[in-house]
Amino acid sequence: MSKTLPSGILLDAPRHRADFSHSQPLPVPYLESPPEVIDISKGRQLFVDDFLVDVPRSSLLRQYHQPVKHPGNPILWPESAEEKEEPFPPCAIAKSGGVWFDDRDELFKMWYMTGYLGYAALATSRDGVHWERPELDVVPGTNLILPKTIHPDSGSVVIDHETDNPAERYKMLLREPNPMGPPWHDHIPALLFTSADGIHWKDEGKSGTMDDRSTMYFNPLTRKWVQSIRIWDPISCRARYYNEADTFLESAQWNREEITPWLRADCLDHGKYHAPQLYNFDAIAYESIMIGFHQILHGPWNQIGEKTGLPKLTELYLSTSRDGYHWHRPDRTPFLPARREYGSWEYGYVESSAGMVLIVGDELWIYYSAYAGDPTRLTENWRINGTYGNGAMGLAKMRRDGFASLRPAFPKALVQTRKVRFTGSRFFVNASTSGSTLTAQVLDEEGKVIPGYTHEDCLGFNGNSTCAEVRWKDRDLSALAGRAVRLQIQLDRGDLYSFWITDSAEGKSGGWIAGGGPGLKGSCDN
Repeated sequence: MSKTLPSGILLDAPRHRADFSHSQPLPVPYLESPPEVIDISKGRQLFVDDFLVDVPRSSLLRQYHQPVKHPGNPILWPESAEEKEEPFPPCAIAKSGGVWFDDRDELFKMWYMTGYLGYAALATSRDGVHWERPELDVVPGTNLILPKTIHPDSGSVVIDHETDNPAERYKMLLREPNPMGPPWHDHIPALLFTSADGIHWKDEGKSGTMDDRSTMYFNPLTRKWVQSIRIWDPISCRARYYNEADTFLESAQWNREEITPWLRADCLDHGKYHAPQLYNFDAIAYESIMIGFHQILHGPWNQIGEKTGLPKLTELYLSTSRDGYHWHRPDRTPFLPARREYGSWEYGYVESSAGMVLIVGDELWIYYSAYAGDPTRLTENWRINGTYGNGAMGLAKMRRDGFASLRPAFPKALVQTRKVRFTGSRFFVNASTSGSTLTAQVLDEEGKVIPGYTHEDCLGFNGNSTCAEVRWKDRDLSALAGRAVRLQIQLDRGDLYSFWITDSAEGKSGGWIAGGGPGLKGSCDN
């Protein structure tokens, strides 16, 4: 049965099933057939695609941006006894956990793996840069959160702000390593856990069978828990299947015949050692959209890397979605690249984890893991080979909403929206005007300027701010709330990152806040 999202997007039933027999980019139906009127009441409206844009009547050009890596990287590396315990290659990586700001304790928290395929642990931080390993009681004298009999390989830890059950505030999917020997793509279940404190975990059973590097996330647009299931495909090789349900535990129950072919690499991805493959996929809700990281594998094959003790090359690429199922991927520049220089701490295996994007003031903080490798650890036992050694955590930063911007190429360039509807009375932008003045006006359904809301009536904004209110001389937007209108923003120079309409004098958008951040509570910017 079809469902309409708050934005007006109609979800197909059944949804599009990805065709793995070819490598053309997968379709994004809501971009091909956008709603007649788009509701923009919730969250900052980002220009990551043309969903909001009346393209023939717009002249600003889209620019995609990449974050800047923290100069003090890595911010967490193998130091403790468990992180350097033999025979596991030394590692301190969150690829099987996540990094979040926990508003209950006002701490940054990282659920991570100690040693490659070693143990599950927790680190905390007050500033997001300097990390501590708290002594916990699960394995006395350590910061481990599960017994040493459990070995993480892949999975996710999610803080569930919306649960009615405090005992299930934290949720974990943990898949243990593949067994040794062929077949190399064994289908085994993951372990399911819930927790009241993120330290003591209750065993909730097992999932359906999956390949390694499978993860999960919550999609608040549809209010569904989603399993991002890796399955080996004879043509696409590493690819993703999809399963969803109303609850976390229900989402993890499936038969292989029931799950939906979903995501893969395509012909716009560039292989470097062999044809590209989709190694992993993580996603999270941010403002009015969802952000995804496609982890693209460029190779070489496992046995090649293991002969050198150096990690394979995977890098993270940005994708965005307005329904949490179909993903738009126009920019194939690595969002978070590896540094393919011998001796680099991030030589390969750049990976994301749950939490993904945190909001820290005017910046987005993005945590990632990477590996240096170890050419001295050469063994036929892949679990302890140097190619998986010396994994550590890095931090990258970018402007809030800074994934993409609209930029003028000449004076008085503008962007005009499709027909939109909103609640709220105040108009805000995230923009850098490079000394020019940004103005806005409002048009009716037929494209006629509404008196009192012209560019000439607009007081405008001149400056650089991630949250700047734009006003008109003698009125606000309350009189237009609920009407179908078009918005037009004009700019001579600089960048426009987002706009939103709210009743909040502080510019709170009501949108989703991804992995959270200092000063933010719950799951939304309220």
